[in-house]
Amino acid sequence: MPRLFTGIEISPAIALELAALRGGIPGARWVEPENYHLSLRFIGDVDGAIGREIIQLLGLVRRRGFELTLEGLGQFGGRKPRAVFVAASPRPLLIELQAEHERLLQRIGLPPEPRKYTPHITLARLRDVSTHRVADYLASRGPYRSPPFHVARFVLFSARAATGGGPYVVEAAYPLDG
Repeated sequence: MPRLFTGIEISPAIALELAALRGGIPGARWVEPENYHLSLRFIGDVDGAIGREIIQLLGLVRRRGFELTLEGLGQFGGRKPRAVFVAASPRPLLIELQAEHERLLQRIGLPPEPRKYTPHITLARLRDVSTHRVADYLASRGPYRSPPFHVARFVLFSARAATGGGPYVVEAAYPLDG
């Protein structure tokens, strides 16, 4: 089975806004707008039996939908930048949803995610880009804030390992009640 992760899809209107932030960092690999998403839990490469178990397990999630806003640009990697992103406001319902995914996936034997959850949408992946270029990019884009949007479902995405950033396929979708 391909590489799996759970996430939240981004509406075409928000994706269009984010696409306007592309460019300005030579050597960056910009994520295509149709592949923008907010990851909840990276799962990785699993066999078919585990993949089917994950699909069923995620169906047990019973959460309400919620409003989400994207606000602020940032970078991961510190002195060696590796990605530029737009942050998502860490709403309690979002954090609780992500934590439930973490608990469920550990229950079937997947190792815990080693990093603290930082809700974001990756805009570009970086390699050998100076911190000054990234700082200039972030400063020139100013503060970004999306209009609030409703999250009515989460999905199980698959990705092909060799492509590193899409195309992503929705393997299963799970409605958020309310």
